[in-house]
Amino acid sequence: MTGDIVSAGPKPPSSIEATGLDDVFLIDLLTKTVDAMGLDRPSEMAQAMKLPRWILDQLLEMALEMKLFYAVGQLGANLNAEMRYAITERGRARASEAFDKNQWIGPAPVPLHQFVDQVKNQSIKGETLTREMLENAFADLTLSEGVMQQLGPAANSGQSIMLFGPPGNGKSTIAEHFCHAYHQGVYIPHALEVDNQIITLYDPTVHIAIDDAPHGDGVLRRSHSGHDQRYVLCRRPAVITGGELTLEKLDLSYSSSARIYEAPYQLKACGGVFVVDDFGRQRHKPQEFVNRLIVPLENRVDYLSLSTGRKFEVPFDTLVIFSTNIAPEELLDTAGLRRIRFKIPIMPPDRNQFIRIFARTAQRNGMTLDEDTLAYVLFELYGKTANAAFHAFHPRFLVEQSLAICAYEGVEPQLKPEFLKRAWAHMVTQTAH
Repeated sequence: MTGDIVSAGPKPPSSIEATGLDDVFLIDLLTKTVDAMGLDRPSEMAQAMKLPRWILDQLLEMALEMKLFYAVGQLGANLNAEMRYAITERGRARASEAFDKNQWIGPAPVPLHQFVDQVKNQSIKGETLTREMLENAFADLTLSEGVMQQLGPAANSGQSIMLFGPPGNGKSTIAEHFCHAYHQGVYIPHALEVDNQIITLYDPTVHIAIDDAPHGDGVLRRSHSGHDQRYVLCRRPAVITGGELTLEKLDLSYSSSARIYEAPYQLKACGGVFVVDDFGRQRHKPQEFVNRLIVPLENRVDYLSLSTGRKFEVPFDTLVIFSTNIAPEELLDTAGLRRIRFKIPIMPPDRNQFIRIFARTAQRNGMTLDEDTLAYVLFELYGKTANAAFHAFHPRFLVEQSLAICAYEGVEPQLKPEFLKRAWAHMVTQTAH
């Protein structure tokens, strides 16, 4: 089923005033962009700055009056051919002064207040995850009914979630799969403007533009393209961090050379999911992270600061998921645990779940798990290994090891007791507890 695009896309600005940016700022951006990119046609300039053509024409007219550009002539004899323009020495000087302020060229930024309004229109709390949507998202996992009954309501609450339990049972995978459950798209600005400062937001390593996504069942498609082109229509974002997360990465990052800010992880995740994997393995104490996020988690707003000391409010429209194999009470004090609304244990599979996981994993890899092979795994490998316990990652480990052995031996992929025994030898230290 093709997902629904969020209906309330940002409308293109109808005037320079409607961009929320002043003339000086936009003309500075125009001169920088033309100078750096070597553009000479208004259509190219409008495309680079992501502004409607009529607004670009108004800016160009101002720039001509200021003698920042001059007309070169039309390209070709066609009556519809565009006039071409070149930047003057005065224009280059203006661009140089503008580059001293910041190195940003191209897309005009979106003022913070306009972004705040758009976030309200596309809030993650406005999209309800049904059982069917979650089952589709988790279709390649084998989860107990009890876990499924907890995951859906937790996600729809828009509150924070902690997935905890022994390692190797799917916590990280579940957290990542949440990111695929949502069907609606969101509009992400290329950049934000705060006090004439630029904060880059759209990040192609995080944000998946819908037009770039392969089409197929459950994949979003662009339903209308008449939105403000300063935004990119994307899937709901998914930012997944792990042991590399530091408190500094929850604040603006400033490039002194480019004089541009980069949005922190949680702002890039706005409208989507922010996963803190391996929670408790970071350099900072877990309590410090929760203390940093208390206000955002409670009030749905965050506070960031420019290098000038100016502090400002940004929306915190994010589903936060902590994943850990450390007992929650060892990570946080009572007050900290209270801030995390849903704490869901992800425990090792029982025997029946394990068999289903093994059979599905084998099938996905073109292998057959017959009764004799299964009996060998259960009674010879697990049954005769002291303290061996089922874990959700075991089937994939054994199957992948068997595939590697088959390739080495030059035989067709198969689950063979001899190969499984060799694979088991690499896993036994992880199995005995």
